[in-house]
Amino acid sequence: MNILVINCGSSSIKFKLFRMPENLLVASGLIEKIGSKDATIKYSKEEKIFNEIREVSDHRQGLEIIAQLLIHPEFGAVRNLEDIKGIGHRVVHGGEEFTGSMLIDEKVKEKIKEFIPLAPLHNPPNLEGILAAERYFPESVQVACFDTAFHTTISEVAYLYAIPYSMYEKYKIRRYGFHGTSHRYVARRFAQITGRHKYDVNLITCHLGNGCSITAVKNGKSIDTSMGFTPLEGLVMGTRSGDIDPGVILYLIENLNVKPSEVNRILNKESGLIGISGVSNDFRSIVESASKGNKMSQLAIEIFCYRIKKYIGAYLAILGKVDGIVFTAGIGENQPIVREKSLDGMQEFGIFLDKKKNENCKAIEQEISSPESKIKVFVIPTNEELAIAVDTYDFAKQKS
Repeated sequence: MNILVINCGSSSIKFKLFRMPENLLVASGLIEKIGSKDATIKYSKEEKIFNEIREVSDHRQGLEIIAQLLIHPEFGAVRNLEDIKGIGHRVVHGGEEFTGSMLIDEKVKEKIKEFIPLAPLHNPPNLEGILAAERYFPESVQVACFDTAFHTTISEVAYLYAIPYSMYEKYKIRRYGFHGTSHRYVARRFAQITGRHKYDVNLITCHLGNGCSITAVKNGKSIDTSMGFTPLEGLVMGTRSGDIDPGVILYLIENLNVKPSEVNRILNKESGLIGISGVSNDFRSIVESASKGNKMSQLAIEIFCYRIKKYIGAYLAILGKVDGIVFTAGIGENQPIVREKSLDGMQEFGIFLDKKKNENCKAIEQEISSPESKIKVFVIPTNEELAIAVDTYDFAKQKS
C-alpha cells in the first residue's frame, strides 16, 4: 500500500512516499520558497532526480505539482493517484484535544483552525496542506499526526505554569511540548533495539536540531518535556533563546522601549547559537569557527551543552530508574562533541561513553556507551515521516 507523508511549513512542503507495511521509501521531495517566482522543486525516485526553479504561488499549487510528479511518465512512482491510499499530514499543534493521530474530518479541521493562535507559523500551512491534498487526492484517506500528541500524557504537575489557574482555565496556557513524533519514534525504536516492550522503557530522548527539545519518557510515555506553551522554551537552539527569565522580556519592553513584536523576533530569530556566537545558527559552522580559536563560538558550544546536561540531570531525578539516553536529529546524530560534553562528568550516575564509538558515530543507529555504563546511550536517527506513515497505514487498512 502506498502512503504519502506531507509536511507543510510556512513556505515549504516536504513529502515522502512509502510502500507499507515494508516501510520502503519509494520517492521523496521538497518544495521551498513557496510564494515566490523562484521556488525550488526537488524530487527523487531511486536514481532519477528532478530539479526545477519556477513560480509556486501557494501550498495548493505546490500539492498540485507534487501530484503531477508522482504520476509523471518518466519520474512517477505510481500509475495513478488512486494508488496512493493514505496521506499523512504533520500538524504541529493539536492542543489538549488530540492524544494521537486522527482521521481527518470537518471537526478535526475546525480544531486545527482553532489552535492557530497557539501555533500561528505552523498550523495555517498545515491546514492548507490538508485542504489541498483533499482536492488532489480525493480518494485517499487523510490522517493528521500531531506533534503535541505524544506529550498529552504529561500530568498537570508538569504541564501547569505557576500563574493564576484561571489563565489555564480560560486560555489553556500550559506546557504542550513539541517534536512529539520524533521523541515517540526514537523511544519505540530504542525498545525494539533492546528487545523491550514499548511500554517497558524509561528514557531521556534528546532531539537536537535547529529546534531542540528533551523529553522524559516513563514506561514508554512522555511525562515531561523541555518545550512549553510554544517551541521557544527549554534548550538553547539555533536561533531561539530557550529558557529565559520573563523579567528580561518586561525589562526590554518597559525600560528599553522595545516593541513586543521586536522582542518576539529577537528571542525567536536572533538568539540561541547565532545570538551568542555571532557566526551562524548552523552548528557545523560554529564548530569550525571554534576550532580556529573563535572564543564566542567556543562559548556557544559550552552553553548549548551545559543546558542539555542540566535537563538530563533534572530528568534523571524525575525518572529515577533510567534505561537509556537517546540522541537524535541533525546535531544529536552528527556532533560527537555535543554528546561528549553533555554527558561529561556524569559517571556518578552510571553513564559512561565509549569515546571511540562516539567519535565515529555520525547519522547511524548505534550504541555509544561503554559496557560498564548502567544507562545505555544510543544515537538513533529520527524518522518522523516513517512514524507518520505507520499511523496513516493503520487508518488506511481499516478503510480498505
